[in-house]
Amino acid sequence: MGNKEIFATKAADDAQATSYPSFEAVGGDWASLAKEAAELGEEHVIINLGPVHPATHGVLRLQLELDGENVKEVRASTGFLHTGIEKNMEYRTWTQGVAFCTRMDYVAPIFQEVAYCLAVEKLLGITEQIPARASAIRVLLMELGRISSHILGIGSLGNELGATTMLTLGFRCREDILRIMEDITGLRMNNEFIRPGGVLDDIPEGGIEYIRELLPKIRNTISEMESLTMANPIFKMRHEDVAVAPLSALMALSTTGASVRAAGVPWDLRKTQPYCGYEKYQFDVPVEAKSDAYNRVKVRYAECYQSLRIVYQVLDQLEQTAGEPFMVNDKKIAWPACLSISSDGQGQSPAHVQKIMTESMESLIHHFKLVTEGFRVPAGQVYQMVEHPKGLLGVHLVSDGGTRPFRAHFRDPSFNNIQSLNLLSEGGLLADTIVALGSLDPVMGGVDR
Repeated sequence: MGNKEIFATKAADDAQATSYPSFEAVGGDWASLAKEAAELGEEHVIINLGPVHPATHGVLRLQLELDGENVKEVRASTGFLHTGIEKNMEYRTWTQGVAFCTRMDYVAPIFQEVAYCLAVEKLLGITEQIPARASAIRVLLMELGRISSHILGIGSLGNELGATTMLTLGFRCREDILRIMEDITGLRMNNEFIRPGGVLDDIPEGGIEYIRELLPKIRNTISEMESLTMANPIFKMRHEDVAVAPLSALMALSTTGASVRAAGVPWDLRKTQPYCGYEKYQFDVPVEAKSDAYNRVKVRYAECYQSLRIVYQVLDQLEQTAGEPFMVNDKKIAWPACLSISSDGQGQSPAHVQKIMTESMESLIHHFKLVTEGFRVPAGQVYQMVEHPKGLLGVHLVSDGGTRPFRAHFRDPSFNNIQSLNLLSEGGLLADTIVALGSLDPVMGGVDR
């Protein structure tokens, strides 16, 4: 066959292929959506964005209906990071549950640990018995975690828009915070440091001085990122009046966190329903007049400075309460281990091992039973909320009186917030969908659980 015949055959095949557009979509009502798209012909196009990391932490798939560059409809497909955390917790002791829930939102793990332990303590009826020093350490770790979460979210969004410098600065700030986390808990992430009744160990020797040494570096990095963005004309063009949402719609969709505060509502559980002694600390709740992508970023920057303000107050309190207990006095609940925190993680204190192995058979038996079997929690159910960096984090626990949760369920803020993505994106440009998603700052580990 000559070249002319080959080209003629290929042209005929191409013409036949392009005359019958095909669409592939499965699950839910995707079939009807594809049928409608086929009837519209070339007017509307259905595209998949993902499953990838589009300006978020974790794997998400978006299916968008486009009219040219304009977004007509957005549908989010989740479940790619589903781990069955809540179901697994039903087969572990109350204390072991910390190791599971800390892995939900892995960008801010301490918040799940605190919320869960506060709920367990409420079921046990020991909320008022938690040592003040333990609550202060919890607040210290949460506020450092809030800064880390906000800065990483802002940096990730900047990276998706081509500003790689924002991501490198964000990781520089986060690295300083993770150094503090490791110094206190022995681990950088998924710390498993909060326990029902208090915390695993006290602040290490020299720990407060180390934190004070790093805090100016953290503040300088936040200021550097803020100066690179908030007055930058390119940044403002990409964020101002983009992904705008009215307050009424945000409330109807159960959206919480920075989106609502950017709309002008100073709703922060640390102020409205204090826990862990937050009522003792002086701080403000930043708000703005319009919930667009720009103001959501602005609120997060302001919250970072307020978190630093709280951290300094906590450090002063920890210096004044040095030597005070950090775990509840009830030995039937208090974690029996005495940890020796080092750079390679959490290990038992040699003195503790020496005591239970050679000096006290009763201590060894108690240690064994409490670690393997766990403590019993009175039958009942409880709901506990904390102010997570993404918004309201809720924990619903049900106990049947045993050593394990009968049911554990988390209201993760990222899951609720991501439902507003279509509200923020539809009617805008395709390029602004990434800005809308990044301004919500969801973590898919928390969404899918």
